[in-house]
Amino acid sequence: MNTDNVKTDPVPTHTPDPPAGPTAPAAPDPEPTFAAFVALDWGDAQHAVALRVAGQTRTEHTTLEQKPEALTQWIAGLRQRFAGGTIAVILEQKRGALLYALQPHEHLVLYPINPQMSAKFRQAFYPSGAKDDPTDAALQLDILLHHRDRLTAWRPDEPTTRQLGLLVESRRRFVADQVRLTNRLRDALKSYFPQALELAGEDLTSPMACAFLQKWPALAAVQPVKPAVLRKFYYAHHSRSEELLAHRLELLAQAQPLTTDAAIIAAQSLLVQSLAQELATLQPVLARYDQRIAQLYAAHADFAIWDSFPGAGPALGPRLAAAWGTQRDRLPAAQAMSCASGIAPVKEASGKQLWIHVRWACPKFLRQTFHELARCSLKLCVWARCYYQSQIDQGKGHHTAIRALAFKWQRIMWRCWQDRTPYDDAKYVACLQRRAPALYARICAAQAQPAGE
Repeated sequence: MNTDNVKTDPVPTHTPDPPAGPTAPAAPDPEPTFAAFVALDWGDAQHAVALRVAGQTRTEHTTLEQKPEALTQWIAGLRQRFAGGTIAVILEQKRGALLYALQPHEHLVLYPINPQMSAKFRQAFYPSGAKDDPTDAALQLDILLHHRDRLTAWRPDEPTTRQLGLLVESRRRFVADQVRLTNRLRDALKSYFPQALELAGEDLTSPMACAFLQKWPALAAVQPVKPAVLRKFYYAHHSRSEELLAHRLELLAQAQPLTTDAAIIAAQSLLVQSLAQELATLQPVLARYDQRIAQLYAAHADFAIWDSFPGAGPALGPRLAAAWGTQRDRLPAAQAMSCASGIAPVKEASGKQLWIHVRWACPKFLRQTFHELARCSLKLCVWARCYYQSQIDQGKGHHTAIRALAFKWQRIMWRCWQDRTPYDDAKYVACLQRRAPALYARICAAQAQPAGE
C-alpha cells in the first residue's frame, strides 16, 4: 500500500468532477543544502557505499558489514565528519531494514527509489549486463546527483498510519496463503475424495472443515463411523440442521470411492491432513490481525473520513487510511493517487498514433483496494450505480467502467481528505446537478423508480 515518493503523470482521460472546496495545500518545505551525497547498495553480507562531498568531483567507495553496529558507527562517523550537516542518501528500498535503520537520524535525507530505476540506468550505460555492488552504488549516486529533481525525499507518516499500513499488508499475505492452501486442498480432494467437499462443508477454511479433514481424510476412514458420532461432530461445530445432516448421512451411505489405489489414497490423505492443519492455524492469526487493525483504525486521526464512504467498513476502511496517510502535501492533487494506484490510464503517443492502456506499474494491492470499494459502492450508492451504467451504455466493458468509477471515488476522497470532512452522499449528488446534469437526471430517474423494478 506504499504510495510514498509519488510523482504525478499526465492525467487520465476520465472527466473530473470533485466538489468544490478550500484552497490547495501548502507547498512542501524547500530542499536543504547538502554537505554530501551518498548511495547505499543493500547486500546480504555487506553494503556498497558511494560518497561524493558537495562541491567535489571525486567519488569515495567503501563497504559496510551487514551488522547494525557497523551501520550505526558509519552514521556516527558521517555526522562527525560533516559536523552534523545534512546528507542526501539514495537507496533501493521503499521499506525494509535499511530504511528503518536510517529513518531516526535527522541529518539524513532519504531518497528511496524503485530498483527498476537503477536497472534501467544500468541497461542504458552498461549494455553488456555487467553488474556488481560498487557499480550499482556509483550508478545510484549519479541518479541522485543529476536527477534529484525527479526524486522525492522520504518522510515517515505518523506511527498509527505506518503500523496500520504494515498490518494490512501482512494480513493480505496471510489471506493469499489461505487462498493458496484452500486451492491445493480442494484440488487434492477432487483427485480421490470429492465427497468431502459436501461432508466437510463448502467453506474449507472453517474450523469444522479443517477438523473433519484432519480426523477423516479419506472415504474409507469416515464411512465406518456411526451416525451418532457424526451427529455429535456436526453439533459440536454448530452445524445443527437436521435436513443437512440427513443429506450428508445419505451421501455417505451411497458414496463410491473415486479410486481404490492405496498408494494414491495414503499420499493424498497425508497431504489433506497437512493442508487442513495449516489452514486451521491461519484462522486465529487472521483473527488477531483483524482485532489489532480494528483498534488502530478506530484510533486513526482520519477514521471519520474513511468510515463515511459507502462500502469502506472494517475491511476497506483501514486500507484506505493506510493508502492516503495523514501527510496532505504528499499528494497535492487527486491525480497523484490515481497514477500511484494504477487507476489512471497510461497515454502513449508517437506521431499520429495514440495508445491508452491500463497502468500496470503500480502496487497491485493498492489498485485492488479502490476496485473493491468501487464494486461495493454499486450496491450502496445510487449515483455510483448510475455512473457505472452510463459507462456500460457507452460500450465500455465491466472492468473499464469499474476503473472509471474508482477514479471518480478517488477525486471525492482526495477532496474529503484535504478538507478533513466525512463524505456526504446527498451533498455530492446535489453538486452533480450543476457539474454533471446528465448524470444527475439519471440519478433522479433511478430514485423515482419503484423498488424492485
